[in-house]
Amino acid sequence: MAERGRGRAQARAALAGNPSDGYGGAVLAVTVDAFCAEVVVAEGVRRSFTPSDAAVLLDATLERFHRELAPDRATGRVELATAIPRSVGLGGSSAIVIATLRGLCELHGVSLATDAMAELALSIERDDLGIAAGLQDRVAQSYEGVTFMEFASRPPRYERLDSARLPPLVIAWREHAAEDSGVVHSDLRARFDAGDPLVRAAMAELADAARAARDALVHGDLQTLRCCADASFDARARIVALDPRHVEMVTLARAAGAAANYTGSGGAIVAVCNDQRHRDAVALALSEGRCGTVVM
Repeated sequence: MAERGRGRAQARAALAGNPSDGYGGAVLAVTVDAFCAEVVVAEGVRRSFTPSDAAVLLDATLERFHRELAPDRATGRVELATAIPRSVGLGGSSAIVIATLRGLCELHGVSLATDAMAELALSIERDDLGIAAGLQDRVAQSYEGVTFMEFASRPPRYERLDSARLPPLVIAWREHAAEDSGVVHSDLRARFDAGDPLVRAAMAELADAARAARDALVHGDLQTLRCCADASFDARARIVALDPRHVEMVTLARAAGAAANYTGSGGAIVAVCNDQRHRDAVALALSEGRCGTVVM
């Protein structure tokens, strides 16, 4: 057994299809190397956390892990460091859970398959903590790189794609405009379950956009990929009351010639650019619009 375990998980950005993952849809997503959560765990009797507003996530993850996977062992110290902007739709919470699970697996000599890692992470947040969420964050962060997720099949089908085929991207966010994604998901779920035709039609459109984006990426069709990102945002805008501060980021990106979509449901966006020179111009326009940015 290791004396300590280390786990790491990256932020993620959906390119197309979100938030249809919780509704039998499909999503194309990518992890963001620039932002990650890192967790160090060590054995012991007394449990102590690095001071953090994420303590509830850490505690729930430890409780579930030891109850189901290592009931005869204990984890005493947990240290967390995360650079992922919180509550802006970059998968910050799920990254903390995935990183913690990876650290615990290393510490206690437990093997957890990629799909099982994603499903356990979702269950911890949804079932133990009551957070309204879907699988795509956890799948993207478990697989890493570019992942296409098809949730219409049973079981869901996940496909790693070649990251080298991605066009230049810009991730932009406004931390002062953070939003709890659970509120968005809870309302959509209620409307979908009630048979709201607008929501159901949008979810089907979103899933089709993700499938088309997957094919476009495989075949190097940048124009179609851009259209799929734009279509995903437009479908969301028809069914959700969007924060004007978030919409402004999409408007800025589009005015600079990029396609744009929400990365999640908290207020970050991804801009799909033509080439590196265009990417730099889009990043500058977003920075001048009071956004944090990172280029990919």
